[in-house]
Amino acid sequence: MDRRVTRVTRTTTESRITVAVDRGPRNALQREMLQTPMPFFNHMLEHVAWRGELNLAVEVTLDRFDLAHVVTEDVGIAFGKALKEYIQDQFAAGIVGYGYAYGTIDEALTRAVLSFESRAYLDFNASAVTLPEQMEGMCSEDLVAFFEGFVQGAQCTLHLDLLKGRSGHGHHIWEATFRSFGMALYEALAARPWRSGMTAGVAGAIAYDVSTDADSAE
Repeated sequence: MDRRVTRVTRTTTESRITVAVDRGPRNALQREMLQTPMPFFNHMLEHVAWRGELNLAVEVTLDRFDLAHVVTEDVGIAFGKALKEYIQDQFAAGIVGYGYAYGTIDEALTRAVLSFESRAYLDFNASAVTLPEQMEGMCSEDLVAFFEGFVQGAQCTLHLDLLKGRSGHGHHIWEATFRSFGMALYEALAARPWRSGMTAGVAGAIAYDVSTDADSAE
């Protein structure tokens, strides 16, 4: 299997985030490759790598502002961008570009549906469960920020429906959510020779012709 690595580094005045992905043979050091300052976030990213059957490496450098929201959103943006680049690189070989999956652990159940069609949209529906404000030292809203960043970077549509979960078991709800997301990615990144040169949607690749006309001075 090919060990072709797609690497994206996103640098702002707040952070420098590097994300690398590949779908080669499983890297036995996967857990050590996730280097964010938040153990629970690393744990969630490990679920994505494991269920998506991809090798995922994340490095984070912060400039003074050690903010969880910055880390999760920026990692999401860089991860999404890396997958977008991976899909474009595999365009000629054929790639599905869309997928859905259910994730579960014990009493928790979630559903993820995504499509890479150059349309950034997230629908995060947690109306059926009670999400804790805090989980393992993190705010739940910062975990949502990861998915918000992902759809921006990947320019994809993502629906996450948290279908079942028990109050006091927020850990399981989040695990099921990241599991379903990883499994939906696995479906979306699958190679299909029949789809060679095809996009996820029938509209096809988007092209823009932009020009600027300057008025000549009299």
